[in-house]
Amino acid sequence: MVFVNILLFAFGLIILVKGSDFLVKSAASISKKLGISEFVVGLTLVALGTSIPELASAIIASIKMESGLVMGNIVGANIADIGLVTGLAAAISVIRTNKDVLKRDGYIMLFAALVFYIFMLNKIISRIEAILLLFLYFAYILFLYEFESKVVGGKYHFRQFMDYFFRFKYVATIRSGLVSGVRVKGKSIKITDVKEIKELFREGLVKDFLIAAVSIVAVIFGANYFVSEANFFAELLGVPEVIIGVSLMSIGTTLPELSVTVAAARKGFGYIALGNAIGSSITNILLIIGISAFIHPLNVVNFTLYYSAPFMIFMGILLLAFIRSYWRIRRVEGIVFLVLYVLFLASLFFVSALF
Repeated sequence: MVFVNILLFAFGLIILVKGSDFLVKSAASISKKLGISEFVVGLTLVALGTSIPELASAIIASIKMESGLVMGNIVGANIADIGLVTGLAAAISVIRTNKDVLKRDGYIMLFAALVFYIFMLNKIISRIEAILLLFLYFAYILFLYEFESKVVGGKYHFRQFMDYFFRFKYVATIRSGLVSGVRVKGKSIKITDVKEIKELFREGLVKDFLIAAVSIVAVIFGANYFVSEANFFAELLGVPEVIIGVSLMSIGTTLPELSVTVAAARKGFGYIALGNAIGSSITNILLIIGISAFIHPLNVVNFTLYYSAPFMIFMGILLLAFIRSYWRIRRVEGIVFLVLYVLFLASLFFVSALF
């Protein structure tokens, strides 16, 4: 019986990961045909694409009101992104960094983690807090798009992001995008014009949309099995759901980031792995927790509040410190991350017994 559950768990994970892969590819194709810039495609689809397994699993778990799996998976995935993914990338090849990575994305990642933790203090992530997290995420995406496309050699760091967010400047960015529209083969098509949108289907978008639709079904199907079997193992082993989420589920859903990391690091593109890890961490907290808590408020257990979440913040601070040192993450620092991650996993069952 247990063997069957292991097979179903693995099957759900495979369908979830492969469905995510096809979804990202079809979305990239659609974006290209709509004339969206490569920067925006890379920014949204790479970071979001590798987080789709976490997103799908979190949505299914939220619908089933299994907060422990959601919180455990996201916190565990963020720890894995730094400890396992970045650690492995640095161990394979030294990762060169720069001040922009630290002062913009790094600080925003840490800010998101701290806001997330503050929301945990009353042991529930409410719908209002979820909405704020989602606003922060979409403002972050629009902020990067706005400044990357218009500011050449200028600063767009954490301080500028705070100004952009609290002064509602993203409203102007959205308005500008609606007015300018998209371009297909040199022809401008406003995305608010339904008649002109029909012309897009002559560019081969029907196939892409069908692939995307099938991929979404596969992702939902795989996530359902993945979450159900994760819950089964939690009950079988007699451990809290959050432990399964922070270990087994987080490792499984981090596989896309891990595969991207190994491929990038072997080719000497370790900075891609670092950007992917930071981007995924931001996405996991702001978007995925935001959506999950909006579907159903998330309960926070003592283990998350007093151990795994503080450890996640500690790993984030350590990452920023390593980025700042010599403006590179060296192999020895990568090994430190890997050792810390292994120690974290080894301590789970012992620490969970204390709560």
